[in-house]
Amino acid sequence: MLQNYFADNAKGTAQKGIYLKALSQTPIPLPPLAEQVRISDKLDALLARVEAGRERLERVPKLLKRFRQSVLSAAVSGELTREWREEEDASWTAPAPLSQFTELDVGYAFKSADFSTSGVRLLRGDNIEPGRLRWREAKCMPPEKLKDFEGYTIRPGDVILAMDRPIISSGLKIARATEQDVPSMLVQRVCRFKPKPDLDPGFLFVLLRGHNFITYLGDKQNGTQVPHISAKQILGFAVSVPDLNEQAEIVRRVESLFSIADRIEAKYAAALSSFDRLTPALLAKAFRGELVPQDPNDEPASVLLDRIRAAREAEGGKRGRGRPAKAAAGSGDGAEVKRRGRPPGANAQAGAEGAEPKRRGRPPKVREAVSEPDAQPAAVPEAVEASAAPRGRGRPPGAGIPQASSFEDALRRLEEQKLVRTQGTRQVGLFGDTED
Repeated sequence: MLQNYFADNAKGTAQKGIYLKALSQTPIPLPPLAEQVRISDKLDALLARVEAGRERLERVPKLLKRFRQSVLSAAVSGELTREWREEEDASWTAPAPLSQFTELDVGYAFKSADFSTSGVRLLRGDNIEPGRLRWREAKCMPPEKLKDFEGYTIRPGDVILAMDRPIISSGLKIARATEQDVPSMLVQRVCRFKPKPDLDPGFLFVLLRGHNFITYLGDKQNGTQVPHISAKQILGFAVSVPDLNEQAEIVRRVESLFSIADRIEAKYAAALSSFDRLTPALLAKAFRGELVPQDPNDEPASVLLDRIRAAREAEGGKRGRGRPAKAAAGSGDGAEVKRRGRPPGANAQAGAEGAEPKRRGRPPKVREAVSEPDAQPAAVPEAVEASAAPRGRGRPPGAGIPQASSFEDALRRLEEQKLVRTQGTRQVGLFGDTED
């Protein structure tokens, strides 16, 4: 529903988008509040189970990889056919270099200027993956230019090994050609094994995928940016080989076990695809109102929206951008509105009301309020406690400056004030009488 609405209201030419006005008018189906809670709880429970199942499912590839490697290790060590060998009274040869059992062909360096997008495919190292050949972005050669290179033709059953970067994260880049891989030609830095009569090609493919050969190549390969292995190093690998009958039995058992792993891997891929579709399906079902049962006693969503709308109107309607409005002055509770700057007439109003207005900078100093020459000096507030003469430049004489009848009278008053402050029992106003 929402996707259709967005598609119908999208604007633009090169890259369509939806405007804020259209987005704010998007129709959204809203269930009752109680049903929303039930939907949320149900989704939390189901999605948690989906995630737990996905985590368990993601362990399958690692388990299958370990299973295949265990089968190969048992095959090349003789453990896989130990009981069969005891019944047949067979044995394995002593360890010997691989060169005693097979020969090696290294591909030809065809000129890249002759490459084309059609013709006979060229088997390069990029076309080899662990266990199979892939032909994405394959280079080709016209057939008429390959008449003198028939010795490099790939045939079904050939065991192929990449010599540049032979080991990658997914394993050893070795594969066996099938009917779908021919015709193709062997290119440089790729080698093909040519087993001798006492070595079965299938067993050779099993032998070279074992952990021992991979470890051997990892120790022997040279280079940093592009590690590579030479034909001499490959043929120097020491192997033990059973007779042809046991080789055939090993190949049969390995293929049987690998076929089981392949079927499990296919089921894993199907299950993973189902898990990928499960979460969107659950959300779609929830938004259609089909995930949880509906209760006719639930308060309708329209009533909830009316209540929200009424609450907004009671608060004063929609507020604008910026800070929320604060309580206005004159509410009767003595609250004062904070505002920047000093409003006109603030001092006069403050003097009339008897309250000192708020101002920035140093706190205001107490000034003497004298209305008539003969009037008594105003008493100093107790919070200030007869503060000393205020500082400042350009203050007119007589405005808050202590006055005394004589120099001796001034010294006497200062001494009395000092004594009272020391004792902490009395307060003496410099310009007024003593207060208890």
